Amino acid sequence: MLKKEEKIYSLKLARKTLENHFAGISEKIIPPKEYKNLWEKRGVFVTLLKEGHLRGCIGTLEPIYPLYEAIQKMTLSSAFEDPRFAPLEAEELPLVEIEISVLSPLKPGTVDEIEVGKHGVYLVKDYHRGVLLPQVPVEYGWDKKTFLEHVCLKAGLPPDCYKDSFAKIYLFTAEVFKESEFFK
Repeated sequence: MLKKEEKIYSLKLARKTLENHFAGISEKIIPPKEYKNLWEKRGVFVTLLKEGHLRGCIGTLEPIYPLYEAIQKMTLSSAFEDPRFAPLEAEELPLVEIEISVLSPLKPGTVDEIEVGKHGVYLVKDYHRGVLLPQVPVEYGWDKKTFLEHVCLKAGLPPDCYKDSFAKIYLFTAEVFKESEFFK
């Protein structure tokens, strides 16, 4: 669990990463050592919302980088590499709210174990991959079946692919926080 100060720092870090990008500054920002959780390797997704609508969301499931570094990388990827959207423009930045989802490690799971609103789902079948964060079905009012169908569609598969014995399901939880919770 991240402390309140670490969440606030993480959100400021993500915004500063975007501000620096637009200012032509490419240096990595290093947090103070007392923010111990930011130095742990964790999976993380950074979501950009423009006036309440999705504007970009990219993340990494695997704990490859220390959290502070992963936040910076995923912030830039969300802003400039999400294939669903044109790259973020500097004039959009004041209209963007940043949301961060810090992930637990993945664990193999079953359809029966999934709790809507608690678990994110990562589905793997052959070369197809699909992932949805735990907050997504809550935001859209989906039940478990609809949630799973959308994970399948995100993987580029038929909506009932989760029933296939070759489909592997991995579950994770996320600590989700956004700017509007801390800054007015």
